[in-house]
Amino acid sequence: MITDTTSLKLEKENPDAEDFLPLLGTDYVEFYVGNAKQAAHYYKTAFGFQSFAYAGLETGMKDRSSYVITQDKIKIVLTSPLNAESPINDHLAKHGDGVKVVALWVDDATKSWEETTKRGAKSYMEPTKEEDQHGYVVRSGIHTYGDTVHIFVERSNYNGVFLPNYRKWESHYNPAPVGLKYVDHMVGNVGWGEMNKWVEFYAKVMGFAQLISFDDKDISTDYTALMSKVMSNGNGRIKFPINEPAEGKKKSQIEEYIDFYDGAGVQHIAVATDNIIHTVTEMKNRGVEFLYVPSNYYDDLLDRVGEIDEDIEPLKERGILVDRDDEGYLLQLFTKPQMDRPTLFFEIIQRKGAKSFGKGNFKALFEAIEREQEVRGTL
Repeated sequence: MITDTTSLKLEKENPDAEDFLPLLGTDYVEFYVGNAKQAAHYYKTAFGFQSFAYAGLETGMKDRSSYVITQDKIKIVLTSPLNAESPINDHLAKHGDGVKVVALWVDDATKSWEETTKRGAKSYMEPTKEEDQHGYVVRSGIHTYGDTVHIFVERSNYNGVFLPNYRKWESHYNPAPVGLKYVDHMVGNVGWGEMNKWVEFYAKVMGFAQLISFDDKDISTDYTALMSKVMSNGNGRIKFPINEPAEGKKKSQIEEYIDFYDGAGVQHIAVATDNIIHTVTEMKNRGVEFLYVPSNYYDDLLDRVGEIDEDIEPLKERGILVDRDDEGYLLQLFTKPQMDRPTLFFEIIQRKGAKSFGKGNFKALFEAIEREQEVRGTL
């Protein structure tokens, strides 16, 4: 077994990736939102997250408040500005609610910053030691597509709740988890002709290698098309598909996103579950809306994907999609946009051996999105 250079000595899944930026996994995802307190309540109620940490006026933060929610290995930070001067307002005015930070867990945040900036990354945050009575954290950061940033988090010398300036957030309202386990992948939408630029960025600056490429013949319907390439680090814990629009008869979902987000950004976060039927049932019961596919999708499902462990009927009732590759199969379903603008959504995914991304479902999925676009008048 070939291992990477992280302290965990993880198996190297992607042999073409370089090892100059060892990544242990996703640390947290930070959203800039208009009302963090209310957003936290929504994700607790609908997605089964738990209260975890808080930062704000009470902890010495003067310009923002942040609520951290958690479920298994997933941590989401929801941040809102506290005054008109906060630069977070500019992000909200331009993009609406959306992902600002994709934070990556590392052994050495200083070396991560040095290795990426010397290869051409634009610095967002020089290595900074943040400390309190529980120890210290080192964070650094670089810019990626649009206004999105990666922050490298080194926390081996810290035993506080989350980060310095945060305190434990305890609540008597603790809805049960829905079974979400970890971030499987995060997809970025970029503008016309920009996909290869950002593919090269992740390869050159971060040492990622391409796993899969989809062109407009793979991902198209009668009306719309896109192109996509999947970039992954060596141990496979960080996977970033990058989408760009392709020419079609009508406006694709990628164009719609770019229009309403006003630029490139994170399109969706795919979160893993061990039991997608339970997870989707719980989320639907709590008010989360999902895309739907016509029932005839299931008529020849077993002919397309072969034998699966699940009965067809529960999948059909919930609109869960299935696809197979050489290593197994996967089940997946996509929420409708979770913001007021038709931008960010979530994917729920259960992998049963499959390492791929559901290529066989692209057409059905896109047609489902087009039906939503038609209702919005943005197709």
